Amino acid sequence: MNTKLMIGVSALLATFALSSTATSKALVIQEKASLHSSAVLAQNSEEQIRIEVYEKANPSVVAIFNGAGHGSGFIVSSDGLIITNSHVIENAPATVTVILADGSRALADVVGFEANGMDLAALKIRARTDLPAIELAEPNSIRVGQSVYAIGTPLELKHRNTFTSGVVSRFEPEAALIQHDAPINPGNSGGPLLNSNGEVIGVNTSIISYGGGGNIGIGFAIAVESVQSFLVAVREGNTPRVAQRQQANPSQQSASLTLDGQTVVGVLTNGDRVLPNNSYFDLYSLTGKAGQRVTIEMSSDRIDPALILYDPIRQEVVAQNDDISANDFNAKLTATLPEDGIYYVFANVYEQKESGEYSIRATVE
Repeated sequence: MNTKLMIGVSALLATFALSSTATSKALVIQEKASLHSSAVLAQNSEEQIRIEVYEKANPSVVAIFNGAGHGSGFIVSSDGLIITNSHVIENAPATVTVILADGSRALADVVGFEANGMDLAALKIRARTDLPAIELAEPNSIRVGQSVYAIGTPLELKHRNTFTSGVVSRFEPEAALIQHDAPINPGNSGGPLLNSNGEVIGVNTSIISYGGGGNIGIGFAIAVESVQSFLVAVREGNTPRVAQRQQANPSQQSASLTLDGQTVVGVLTNGDRVLPNNSYFDLYSLTGKAGQRVTIEMSSDRIDPALILYDPIRQEVVAQNDDISANDFNAKLTATLPEDGIYYVFANVYEQKESGEYSIRATVE
């Protein structure tokens, strides 16, 4: 081949190679920029949803001062009907002070309590017809994994109308109980749990804590279906004026559970801690190591046991079980522990107000 031709071809190939490399680099840069832009857009989208939820729902959320402490609530009609928790006002006078989102104060009368002991109550602000009412979500719209948002007054009144977010971790339709991880604390009780449309899907009612500590990542809310049926009873005047809820013994201590198969006998009864659906539970601590495969069994011929194993560090449920089988209503779970540390075991019952003796034990393979 002619030398000049060879030089020309080589130069052309070199130019093509350089052009291809430059194009590839440009494409990589463009792709990275596109991915970054998508991430920013997704982040901005989530941020925008949070802002919109808060701005839509917040005007309807109130703080309730009961004379000795406070809780939260939300307005469901323009004439001042408020939903809150029974335990927020069950020992309060017949009239309490409500602090609206704009900081103004109003008097509200206790209207009634949920008849079956669920942790729901209603108040009515006096002589108002112009109040912002929050919307309730459609029944059967709750899904595990959906985003949720909480507004309330945690810890002190100066933290009024605090906003947090999380996801639905677990949902028990039969018990009308939503488990979620949006941070809530004492004082949030009675405040709304919201979906991404700013609609109420539940009433925040309790957290699980251990050893007197704060929130360990398990919060509970009463599902909107129960709120709707309660509202019907309120509007028909069919609610008792005295709280029907079982009251727990606040000095109750938690116990330890060992992995050596030792059986612990317990009793769930009136005065024990309760979940929002009015079912009793005991809380145990268990120390384990990463990789251990543990089995926990809860048996009884008096109650229908239910078990939850919870990792407080990761703030997630490791395992749970209600019935061993269709013919065996005892509870048994087996799980591999993800890390070293303390785990919590919830010894619960399936139905509200179920009481009776049970045995529980834990073993490791």
